[in-house]
Order: sequence, then C-alpha cells, then structure tokens
Amino acid sequence: MAKPLYRLQRFLRRTQLFLLFLGVAYIMAGSVLLLQRANLVVTQRGATSPPLSSLPSLPSPPWTLRMPPVRVGGYGGRSSQIISRGQGYQPGSPLDDRTGTRWLMSRNLEIRHLRRRWFHSLMTEKDMSQVERSTPRRNVPQKGSYMGCFLDNSKERALRGSVSTDFRKMTSTMCQDTCSASGYQFAGLEYGSECYCGNHITSLRVRDEECNLDCKGEKGSPCGGVGRLSVFTVEDVLPGQRRYRNVRYRGCFREPENSSSTSLVHVLQPNLTSQSCIEACMNKEFPLAMLRSSDCFCGYATTDFTLHEPAEEEHCSQSNTTEASLPSTLQRFYQVYQTPVQDSRCTERKFLPEKSSSLVALSSFPGAGNTWVRHLIELATGYYTGSYYFDGTLYNRGFKGEKDYWKSGRTICVKTHESGRREIEMYDSVILLIRSPYRSLMAEFNRKCAGHLGYASDQHWKTKEWPEFVGSYASWWASHVLDWLRFGRRVLVVHFEELQTALVPQLRSITSFLNTTVTEDKLLCAESNQDGHFKRSGVRQPTFDPFTPDMRGLIDGLIHAVDQALRDSNHTGLPLEYLPR
Repeated sequence: MAKPLYRLQRFLRRTQLFLLFLGVAYIMAGSVLLLQRANLVVTQRGATSPPLSSLPSLPSPPWTLRMPPVRVGGYGGRSSQIISRGQGYQPGSPLDDRTGTRWLMSRNLEIRHLRRRWFHSLMTEKDMSQVERSTPRRNVPQKGSYMGCFLDNSKERALRGSVSTDFRKMTSTMCQDTCSASGYQFAGLEYGSECYCGNHITSLRVRDEECNLDCKGEKGSPCGGVGRLSVFTVEDVLPGQRRYRNVRYRGCFREPENSSSTSLVHVLQPNLTSQSCIEACMNKEFPLAMLRSSDCFCGYATTDFTLHEPAEEEHCSQSNTTEASLPSTLQRFYQVYQTPVQDSRCTERKFLPEKSSSLVALSSFPGAGNTWVRHLIELATGYYTGSYYFDGTLYNRGFKGEKDYWKSGRTICVKTHESGRREIEMYDSVILLIRSPYRSLMAEFNRKCAGHLGYASDQHWKTKEWPEFVGSYASWWASHVLDWLRFGRRVLVVHFEELQTALVPQLRSITSFLNTTVTEDKLLCAESNQDGHFKRSGVRQPTFDPFTPDMRGLIDGLIHAVDQALRDSNHTGLPLEYLPR
C-alpha cells in the first residue's frame, strides 16, 4: 500500500513543476509578442501611415425636415401649412405633429444618435523624434535663407507676430508666404506644423540638431522641434514693391488727448508716403499706421483711441497741406491704416485653468458664421472653444479645442448644429447665433461645394442639387431656432448681421453671458484681428440670382414664423433686413 502512494506523490510533484514551467514559458512568450507588436505599430505610424481622410463636420439635414421640391403655382402639403401657420406660433402650445410650426421641430433620429467623436491617434513627441532620427535627411531647396534653430516657449516667444497651424500640409514655403503676405521678415516653424511670424528674433540660438522634426508636408525640411523654432528669412523684396493682404484704410480720426498711450512710435522719413509709413509700422510690428503731414506714428487701438468715431475726411486733407499755416485744431487729425500685422495683445490662447461646471453651447444653423464667432470669442477671452464634432480642417487652422472632448469642461463654449430636445437639454445655456436664411443657405452650399474657404461655381448653382438643397435646408433653418427657443434653459440670441455692424458691444454682451472678465483693450484687439486667416476672401456671388420666386416664397414664410417665435419668447425679433420686402 505504501509503495503505490509513494509513486503517486512523486508523480504529483513532477506534474506541479511541469505546469509551473509551462506557465512561465507562456508568460514570457506573450510578453515578447506584445513588445514586437508595439514596435511594429510605432514604426508603421511614423513611416507608412496613410493620410487621414477628411471627416464630415456636419450631417445631412433630417429626412423628416426635407421639403418636397419647390413647384410652380403653390406649395401644397406641409410647405403651405408652415407658411400659413407661421404667424400663429406659441411656445409650448400643442400643435399637430404633421402640420404647422410644430412640424418644424427637429425630430431627426439620425442627428440625435450621431456621436461623431473623431480623434487622431497622434504619436507622442518622443515617438516622433525616434522615427525622425531613423529617417535620413535629404536636402530640400528653401525659398528663403535659413537662420538657424532658436529656443521658443509659450511665455517668451522667439517670434511675436501672427501664428498659423497646419497639422497635415505645413511646409517652410507655405509658412514663409504667409509671413511675407502679412508684412513680416522672419518665418519660424515648430513641432512640424506650427508657423510663427515676426520682425525680431527675441531668443537664443541653439544647435541645429535640436530642430529635429520634419515639416508635415515636406519631408527633409527642418520644422523645429519640441520648444525649438526653425527660423527663415522670407524672400527679399525691394521696399515699395511688396504686396500685402488686408491693408485697409480706417478713416480720418482726431488725435486723442493722451496720445502717448496710442502713438507709441514716431517715425521721421523724408518724402513720407502712406506706403512707406505702413511698411515702417509693420517692421516694428504695430497694427496701426497713422499719418499726419510729414509725420508717421505707429500704435494700437485703445480706449482713448477706439476708431469708432471717424471725422470728416476734409480735416485730414487740410491738415496734410501746410501745417504752419493751419490752426492747431486742424493739425490733430490722423489718416489711419490697418496693417496686416496682428495685434499681439490677444493672440495667445489656452484651455480653461479649471474645469467648468457649466456647459455652454454656441449653436447655429450651418453657414450662419459659427466658426467666425468662435474666432472672436477666443480672441476676446483668450480661451479655446470646443466642438460637438471634429473638423480636421478647423483643427489645422488653429482651433485646438476642436479635438478636445466636448464635455471636458476645458473650453469656454461648444459649437453645435444639433437641435433635438435631448441634445439641447445637455447644455446649461446657449448662445443662439442666427443669420439671414438667404445668406446662410448660400454659405453652406459654398462649403459643401468648395470647402470652408471656397466658392461654388455658376455650374453648381444651376444644377438640380441647389433647389433640392433649399427645399431640405430652409425648413431646418427655422426648426433649429424654434427648438432652442422651446427647450433651451438660458438663451442669448445673437444676430450675425448685428455682430458685423456693432462688433465690440455685441462681444461685450457675449463675454458677459459667458461670465468672463474681458478688458476693453482685448475687445479692441479682437476687432482689429476680426477677419483671421480662415474667412473667405471677398464677397463673390453667382452672376445671377440663384433664388427663384418659389424659393423666396418658401423662405419668407419661414422668416415670419421665426420672427414671431422670437417675439413670443421675449426676445428681439429678426432684423428688418431679414423680413420680406
């Protein structure tokens, strides 16, 4: 009996040792495989990953909101009922789900259930540096002269002019062209995608090897590093032959009482012209150039010199003749020009230092100027705005809050085009941006056909897509406003056109609604930099009126419905220019 028991004990001991050995071998083999897989993923991301496809920033309109094609001789069905009942809207009234203004309430399940939280799986700077070091550099011809690698940080910028970003296509030539068009002499690149401009380098030079990142759109070209700036001089152009964008004449203004706070630099030049004065002020990185006879002054807009009350042009023409023969009152007027140089008082932006407990929406119908208002809010407050979506194009344009989770509480407000009850009630308050439906529809059609900065061609306007677009989206414009008025908890209505004509007062109202303290100088700075680098250049309209009489009849009926709803909700009605004439 003892002998079989002894054999069983020996067998069990050997089995335990064998199983332990198998377990250790299994764990070691798994660890090796995981390490190899991680290394393969990093290599593939850095070397062979295809470019990310552009993602849609906006869904199609609800199928429940799509109108039947506009027909000659009447509207029939839902269209005619919307127009006829537009004047009778009352908030909270039980209306038929299939007719009247109630039908305009968005019931789009497609939009309500979309959660388009797109994130790029970007590599860390450490991983990126390892990949860049393993890639042999090749000499890429540069447009300007390379000055070297310089220190740079967010508090003490090496170049303190304008900033632009492109996380996919940045090249040294693109950065130099941007800085040259804005009147700067130096262009600096950092992190492979950020472009900084300036006329003075204010930091120390370091070893060129520390600028070890390639440009996103040009492999082999130095584009700075982590806290390192690759600086180029822009292509040399003779004085007087430069061509700048966004130089505009602001008007004739009386010299302020405290001129020392505005006219910071006095430039004396023989044979002074407006062009030479503008160039002198740009070289000194000032946004305003002011001429008075043979004197040139450079400065900023301040509370003592707001540029909000222009004088008659004859005052400047008289004061620019012979100063000695004129009364002293006529010698105190400036001809003021806005230079392309950005006002550096409001260009720095950051995330909120503490997570906000209140979620504020910046809601609008597509094409109503949401991106422009985000730009203004970021300039005035210094904080990033967020987005319910992810638009890679806007992220590349410098809207860094675009990639942040929309409920993170790190952004001062969140862009959205949603209008369902569930989506509206997720926010504590809303800035409801409204624009004329005629302009909104055209702007959104331009975006769909040619992107954020392009224009649709005449051929696009003549296709069948345009009337179908109007039939679908016009009712969405109305339902968007009505939903937010009905379900929004705290609503500030902002009209796009009023923001254009009275920017500073409207921005003051917006920042107050956001419970943010903003200085008057920052508001004036936002006014000076209001166009940004994303706005469509000029106003290019189709050569013919794209709106047919039937389209106008449909849109005018929706305008009446929205106007009545605003008044019934104790808001100011739509601007008079919206209403049918």
